[in-house]
Amino acid sequence: MAHYPRPALDRIGLSPGKKTRLKRLLYEHGPGGGTMLALPIDQGLEHGPIDFFANPASLDPLYQYELARDGKFSAIALHIGLAEKYYHEFAGDVPLILKLNGKTAIPSDAQAFSPLTGTVEDAVRLGADAVGYTVYVGSPAQDRDFLQLLEVRRAAERFGMPLVVWAYPRGEAVAKKGGRDGLYAIDYAARVALELGADIVKLNYPVSSEKDAESPAPYNSLHLSPDDAFHKVVQSAGRALVLVSGGEKMGDEELLKKVRSSLDAGATGIIFGRNLWQRPKEEALRLTREFHAIFREYAQAPG
Repeated sequence: MAHYPRPALDRIGLSPGKKTRLKRLLYEHGPGGGTMLALPIDQGLEHGPIDFFANPASLDPLYQYELARDGKFSAIALHIGLAEKYYHEFAGDVPLILKLNGKTAIPSDAQAFSPLTGTVEDAVRLGADAVGYTVYVGSPAQDRDFLQLLEVRRAAERFGMPLVVWAYPRGEAVAKKGGRDGLYAIDYAARVALELGADIVKLNYPVSSEKDAESPAPYNSLHLSPDDAFHKVVQSAGRALVLVSGGEKMGDEELLKKVRSSLDAGATGIIFGRNLWQRPKEEALRLTREFHAIFREYAQAPG
């Protein structure tokens, strides 16, 4: 697969405050070279404590904080409680992406909506370098979701805070049009995030299945390879930088291939949580060093 370039910072319409913070994330921490390696620990709210059984040590948030510090991550992404109670020990060493909305996994996703759990002002107070927001594309609740995101975006502009949008297809209508993991849904989510003002968009890799035939034309007849399908998604994200979600835990070889394929497709970086902190720390750090080596191959000058 050909290597596709990432958008340069001087071409994506950033205010000075946003550009300063993004340069810290992309060039001064983590792998550098305009790439990003983020560690999310929002799963305790989104999935519940069930995710920590695979590695009991990970139940203590210090496990993820120390992994982010020792693994030289670009940032750690989490909710207000984990920031207020733990981040002071790592401030200045591990950049923070404060997640501003969330929900539990207990209700059905049929009308998925994540209410606010924090504010951009909280992010400024805590010394964050970006804020995160989940938007559920296709949910019947997307009207109030879009309005809530509008207020977050306005505050992020006011404070010069980069906005990272977790763009996730959800709802019964999505399920009837190829499913939430299909190319149609994820490609649409990428475009929605761009249109709604995301500076960075967090996306899943499209997964081909029998449900593809239920997607609207021409998606139902595209038959793209996984790498070409993801490049299509990156194109739809336009000048929003793309971070690739890790999803459920997978094997080392598959994980490393996903990192390289994502960067080849034009992604700016990865945001892998369970694929790292569900492993013993030494194993997670070994994988992280391999990620750094791959990222160095894709380094570019500041833009």
